[in-house]
Amino acid sequence: MPTTPITHDPEAAPVAPKRAKDVSVHGERRIDDYFWLRERDDPRVRKHLLAENAHTAAWFMPHAALRKQLYEEMLARIQQDDEDVPCRDGRWWYSSRTLAGRQYPVEIRRAAAGKERHFDANAPDEVLLDLNEMAEGKPYLELGSFDVSPDGRWLAFSLDETGGLDYTLHVKELASGAVLPLAIERTEGAVWGNDNRTLYYLTVDEARRAHRLWRHLVGSGRPDRLLFEEPDEAFSLGLGKTRDHRYVVLQIDSADTSEVRVLDADRALARPRVVLPRRSGIEYSIDHREGLFYLLVNDTGRNNRLASIDARRPDLSRATELIAHRGDVMLEEADVFARHLVVTERIAGSLQLRVRDLASGEEHRVAFDEPVYSASGFDNAEFDTVQFRFEYTSLVTPATVYDYDLTIRERVLRKREPVLGGFDASIYASERVDATAPDGTKVPISLVYRRDLRANAGANTKADEHTLEQTNEARPQPLLLYGYGSYGIPSEPEFSSARLSLLDRGVVFAIAHVRGGGDLGRTWHDAGKMAEKHRSFSDFIACAEALIEQGWTEPSRLIIKGGSAGGLLVAAAVNQRPELFKAMVAEVPFVDVINTMLDESLPLTVGEFLEWGNPKFAEQYAWLRAWSPYDNLRRAAYPAMLLETGFNDSQVQYWEPVKYAARLRTLKTDDNPVLLQINLDAGHGGASGRFDALWELSLSFTFMLDQWGLAR
Repeated sequence: MPTTPITHDPEAAPVAPKRAKDVSVHGERRIDDYFWLRERDDPRVRKHLLAENAHTAAWFMPHAALRKQLYEEMLARIQQDDEDVPCRDGRWWYSSRTLAGRQYPVEIRRAAAGKERHFDANAPDEVLLDLNEMAEGKPYLELGSFDVSPDGRWLAFSLDETGGLDYTLHVKELASGAVLPLAIERTEGAVWGNDNRTLYYLTVDEARRAHRLWRHLVGSGRPDRLLFEEPDEAFSLGLGKTRDHRYVVLQIDSADTSEVRVLDADRALARPRVVLPRRSGIEYSIDHREGLFYLLVNDTGRNNRLASIDARRPDLSRATELIAHRGDVMLEEADVFARHLVVTERIAGSLQLRVRDLASGEEHRVAFDEPVYSASGFDNAEFDTVQFRFEYTSLVTPATVYDYDLTIRERVLRKREPVLGGFDASIYASERVDATAPDGTKVPISLVYRRDLRANAGANTKADEHTLEQTNEARPQPLLLYGYGSYGIPSEPEFSSARLSLLDRGVVFAIAHVRGGGDLGRTWHDAGKMAEKHRSFSDFIACAEALIEQGWTEPSRLIIKGGSAGGLLVAAAVNQRPELFKAMVAEVPFVDVINTMLDESLPLTVGEFLEWGNPKFAEQYAWLRAWSPYDNLRRAAYPAMLLETGFNDSQVQYWEPVKYAARLRTLKTDDNPVLLQINLDAGHGGASGRFDALWELSLSFTFMLDQWGLAR
């Protein structure tokens, strides 16, 4: 795209020209003056985006020293030379390494030692991919698929060089280091068959929906074979393999319905067969062990049950129930091993690990001490093992990797995320409080803060001074309230070393676990979607009000933040109660809801009708019309705002926050800034390099500290 010189004064907020477009629907006259901003190849659009970035840069110029200080603080806490805990898969131990001064990881492996396949730290490293070398000369690089053939000879990997989920699949011969002349574009997911030459992969359609399953035979010279195509645009495909390597698994999901098809991983010419045919509203996933499929399925209740069925003749009516459905416990995941089951359960918002010995039926739970935490299994590639790896974290505890012996019930600490600079977890505290929604529902809020600065918030907010006047009563503090609340995705209370730069300046960080997310199970999601989506916003407002009433903060010190669907959450809350908040930070925010949901050519639209509603139906249009942030902007005083987006974002298009900012500036009655930062080389996740990502984060931290009056 050609660059157009900027004639706009960067000190003044850009003014986007109005070009009226009639977007009326269901008899309501709607004129969108900024619809033209979605024409990404129009030089006038490029000019406006550059003007927005110039205006934002000019606003931040007086804070350049603070931003640099924040970046250096966050960077100084990171151990740049580091390595993940190696995980075993077959005859190899795999890990990811970072090097000082390098943006991207290096993927490596070491040969396992002896009959027991132990890890040998002295074994020579084999570099599989050096993403730093691959990223040279590219503004963006993201690794997608990464799957090694069972014999360890081949690596299937995919790369996105735009940030728009544009993955291209490659195959590398690891012994020689040669990358085959194979480049399959628009892919998503790849899995090897057990013959070490059959590669299954998915491709996406124009809306980036994974809809086709293919088979490629390495070195055969034959055309790839299409094995399955999903015609229903509400469904998309996922690809995996059972832990025992018996089956390749094709997961077919819509927002509320599932179907699984499997292929015999030992047969190169296998065709997919249905496990259980799709039934509207029934969702399930599978694993396999000794001729049985183990299913997490919601046929008897929304929060799932665990059952087993004959893998050769699957019949849900003849299933053996292993764990029954319970209304107050969500079965999130079931890890199936040769001799054990490990089930991840969400109880009262917290994750617990439930272990069952499959021979004896004896059960126990892995206990955790903190009131607010997250724990989940990962990197458990081995089937015949008694070791279960999980990661534990909380708002005050860095990510911690344990190996847990399922037989003797002992855990071994493998690694805790290093936090340099003298980090002391004991000076921070986390807790959970409740807010009461308008309908009487209790909504949890997780909080973290520095103990000394909480007790003395009214005296001083500088963490490096120890002459604070002691008080018996905590006073309102600067507070950052975060929320998401969509798709049934929970907002986990996880540690962030970068967040310490806020906590150490006297800021309280809070998470509003609003309905629409999965924080309290599937029914929590159901209570905040479709016709009930308004509850997400009223829950969030109730959380803000509760934090004010309980003395944690006050409106002049309350900043809210959300990304993607969380950007929708905070923008909708601001429309309803603009006086309640000091400022808003919205990352890649979904704010132009009606226009997006009317355009079925866009990624995600059709698949999300069951999350938001379909505005082509009058009743559902009314739901969206009541809260769509762009459509409900009004003449009022609004909080200060920082909006961040990526030009290549395929999930929430760049034009949504751009249009939102343009329209808001014509309506707001205050002089608070509305700043827009567009990363022209990235997509939904922002910058791909770890240092670039920290630099982006320093921008929002600088903005918030300025709004709190802490920019010094």
